[in-house]
Amino acid sequence: MRLLHTSDWHLGRTLHRADLGDEQAGFLSGLVDAVRSEHVDVVLVAGDVFDRAVPSVEAVGLYDDAVFRLRGAGARVVITSGNHDSASRLGVGARLVDAAGVHVRTRPQDVGVPVLLHDEHGQVAVYGVPYLEPEAVRTVLPPDPGGSQELPRGHAGVLERALACVRADLAARPARSVVLAHAWVAGGAGSDSERDITVGGVGTVGASLFDGIDYTALGHLHGAQVLRPGLRYSGSPLAYSFSEAGHVKGSWLIELGPDGLGAVEQVPSPPARALSVIRGTLDELLLSPEHAAIEDDWLSVALTDTVRPEEAMQRLRVRFPHVLVLEWQPEGAVVDQRSYGARVADRDDLEVAAEFVRHVRTGGSSSEAGAADDAERALLQQALEAGRLAAACA
Repeated sequence: MRLLHTSDWHLGRTLHRADLGDEQAGFLSGLVDAVRSEHVDVVLVAGDVFDRAVPSVEAVGLYDDAVFRLRGAGARVVITSGNHDSASRLGVGARLVDAAGVHVRTRPQDVGVPVLLHDEHGQVAVYGVPYLEPEAVRTVLPPDPGGSQELPRGHAGVLERALACVRADLAARPARSVVLAHAWVAGGAGSDSERDITVGGVGTVGASLFDGIDYTALGHLHGAQVLRPGLRYSGSPLAYSFSEAGHVKGSWLIELGPDGLGAVEQVPSPPARALSVIRGTLDELLLSPEHAAIEDDWLSVALTDTVRPEEAMQRLRVRFPHVLVLEWQPEGAVVDQRSYGARVADRDDLEVAAEFVRHVRTGGSSSEAGAADDAERALLQQALEAGRLAAACA
């Protein structure tokens, strides 16, 4: 049996307000193409189908079209919900679409109820473990197969209960096993685009929790990662933050043989606009030929000019039309650790105002190039005198 593991579609997400609808439609078409070209039997979607609990009409349309096309390409589809999804909304009609070969598993009560698939080697049991918010699900999870009456606590507790239910069901059937789980497993590396589900590490769970499962398709972390041969994150199919610049995005193609896990290979996502991070003075960035290859990328730019350049974004976009983030990080800038009182001590109002002008222009660097000139000091003096006059007349 051939399975394609994907997750974290985040349909409806933007990148610093840039619309990604076309890119998301592109990777979904790429999944359909992969199902056909690789003769995939089952597509596993391990949560965060949508970017928000109430997705846009456009995002719902992309999802509906993708599932229809994946099924039309010949694959069964098994989906579970992530922390960005509304489990109840995603799971609407789940029992009806089961009959059509699309299996949506979002109910905590059903973590031990598998989707049963068959190939020439026998049965494959696929279990969907949605994102389990501890306080929301601890009272509705199935009873402990071991007989304990104690309610589980924390992420580790609820996931341990879920996997205990999975193992109890597996013990009663001769089947190879696949689990979809949306969680942060210890050893996985996060990025800036995930919503934090941990508090001091409490939200992480140990990899040993999935011992004995032939393949665990993980979702939540956006970088493709191998924690063990049969325990992997597919990562998001697009980069959703500049911390993911340089990531290889895609899905895992898994061969499940008669004895369990066989070969695994990565199927890259279709090419999309790349993300790049560059740094330098404005003139360097505008003139250097070394940046020619990234002129059409989504860009995060850090300017290092000692004096804040005027109209920097407009000038950059002449060469780099897709700049999304612009920061000014002047070379030589230092943080003044003194208190505000110490910094203004023995300075009159004009000196304080002039220092503010220099600080805004230089970002705290030692450069005097941004100091207020005589004409600006005269304007500042006029403004201060007008302010005093207005206060006196009030």
